[in-house]
Amino acid sequence: MATLFDSYEQQYAVLTADITAQIGRFNIATTDEKRHYINDIEKHVDEAKELLEQMELEVREVDSTQRQRYRTRLDCYRSELKRLCQEFANSRSSTFNTGYDSLDEYADVRLTEDQKRRLLDNSERIERTGNNLSNSYRVLLETEQVGSQVLQDLSSQRETIQRSRQRLRDTDEELGRSSRVMNSMIIRSIQQRFVVYAVAVVFVGAITLGLYLSFTRK
Repeated sequence: MATLFDSYEQQYAVLTADITAQIGRFNIATTDEKRHYINDIEKHVDEAKELLEQMELEVREVDSTQRQRYRTRLDCYRSELKRLCQEFANSRSSTFNTGYDSLDEYADVRLTEDQKRRLLDNSERIERTGNNLSNSYRVLLETEQVGSQVLQDLSSQRETIQRSRQRLRDTDEELGRSSRVMNSMIIRSIQQRFVVYAVAVVFVGAITLGLYLSFTRK
């Protein structure tokens, strides 16, 4: 959810940067150009409102422990949009005194050069903020890709270790069987030696007895 909210934030930053820049250009445009800027600005404001509604839906799904933090950010974005709408209302000429749904009324006030300069400064600042958000989002995506690759590598290494462990178990079992076979062979060899020794003793005893009986008879 946080990733989706961050995506909406990025889109919102781009929209508000465009609105601020267009308001600055609106103040120095010709009458025909102002008509074009009014349509564009109103369209961008409507898109920004839709993004704020999407953000509101996402905030409702956030865990209660983090919901307040996201709601505070959302309130800041709403205040920013309201401020931009008020600046737009103040910058409109009486020639285009058209109602706007998001405001109670527009005041046809001509901006001073200082106000225009502040608007342009704000536009540049918001554009820089939008660029920073874009860069942060790009870094986030790159970090996510690196993390995914690391997880894949770890999974592959885990499988390799498991296969090595299985081979060690198999080798252990083979060594155990070989050891048992060797022990069995050694035991049989010792038994056979005892049998040979016993036969030899009996054989020698028989010969000795035969010789003794032979000498006794003589």
